[in-house]
Amino acid sequence: MERRLSDVAARLKHLREELGVADEQLAHLADEADDARIRALVSETPVAEHDHHEAQKHADAMQRHRTAVLTEIEQLERTQDELLDRLTARPD
Repeated sequence: MERRLSDVAARLKHLREELGVADEQLAHLADEADDARIRALVSETPVAEHDHHEAQKHADAMQRHRTAVLTEIEQLERTQDELLDRLTARPD
């Protein structure tokens, strides 16, 4: 059980680092998508509209990835809590 708890803690650490990277990338991609949207509105060309949709697709994909990482963190935190409860509840 202690080994599993250690594995969960290591995975949580990795996922939290990954979440930080995803946050940075999402901010960048969202800015790019917003800039592309404004360019598409101003220029009203098919190429600019295409660029906007592509940039938005990338931002949306990163948002989905970020959400998936958050979900996995939440699940692992629950698992960690359960393991800690079981570990502290068992007699020595």
